[in-house]
Amino acid sequence: MPLTPGDISDDIRKARRLILKLGWNTTSYQILNPGIRRWFSANEDSVVGYVSAAGVRVVAGAPVCAAERLPEIIEEFENDAARTAERVCYLAAEARLESVLKNSGRHARVLLGAQPVWNPAGWPDIVSGDKSLRAQINRARNKGVTVSEWPLGDVFDNPRLTEVVGLWLSRKGLPPLHFMVEPDTLTRIFDRRVFVAERNGEVDGFVLLSPIATRNGFLIEQFIHRPGAPNGTIELLIDTAMRTLGRDGFEYATLGLSPLSTRARIDPFENPLWLRILLETMRRYARGFYNFDGLDAFKSKLRPESWEPIFAIYNRPQFSPRTLYAVASAFSRNKPVRMMLGGIGRVALLEAERLKRRIQS
Repeated sequence: MPLTPGDISDDIRKARRLILKLGWNTTSYQILNPGIRRWFSANEDSVVGYVSAAGVRVVAGAPVCAAERLPEIIEEFENDAARTAERVCYLAAEARLESVLKNSGRHARVLLGAQPVWNPAGWPDIVSGDKSLRAQINRARNKGVTVSEWPLGDVFDNPRLTEVVGLWLSRKGLPPLHFMVEPDTLTRIFDRRVFVAERNGEVDGFVLLSPIATRNGFLIEQFIHRPGAPNGTIELLIDTAMRTLGRDGFEYATLGLSPLSTRARIDPFENPLWLRILLETMRRYARGFYNFDGLDAFKSKLRPESWEPIFAIYNRPQFSPRTLYAVASAFSRNKPVRMMLGGIGRVALLEAERLKRRIQS
């Protein structure tokens, strides 16, 4: 394992042991990422990863614990938060936590979107039955792109990979975000797996997978490509990763949350009216910052076997604008206004560059 003395604190060591034994939520492994605080239960059999923002502990997913301990751990963690006058929001909560809290009478829940799911053993049949997907994969191959899984020692803080991350982030509408979309993962590889696309000696992209221990699977946490990489590079990366997971006997894979996606089938459920209006406005007019529909369409074209609903659950009867502000603060390191102003500037710069290229062509 590519670690050097001092790389891991005691709380990361303890958290990692629990995650590899009890991790169920898709995001469980992400609590090892930089910037996330880790709370342990009194008898240290459970861990919660969170950040404090605007008076709210924004939790990365759900507590990592045995299923039968979940109600007790929720109570213990929320009592601890109350001692510091903080509320709690479980962000990207899944079915297990939602089933425990939906009838509590004191927890509001909102639907964030859905995540696509596959059994990797069935992936080859999906590809063989989808002409469009095969064509994308072959486009990259025909351009000379090859994919291989790199040893973790080669991945750790690798400058060729960090260069691609920097170039990829430079084309995004928002400044680099953190918390559950932390770009700095290459110094905390640990038990992850990384597949790299190369062409003519240059790295064109990579996918980074994080384990989901008790579901015998992986979250494809990052799929990153160099601007200008051949079409189909990400599809080829995912194809190689899926086939490898299938051969290795894994049974679950997901690309994680598609925000605002309505593809998951759940009982009749509606978010608060003010939130529905806000989210629809974001979907329509904030594409320069984040293309919700584009991401959802990309994941859908990979033909998931199912979609799972993803929630935010707040330990108050109503989900409020204050809660949404806390979530934005969590992703921006408590600087949501600066994040938005920076995003406006970046979008303007990117649009100016696109206009200049059109004029020159």
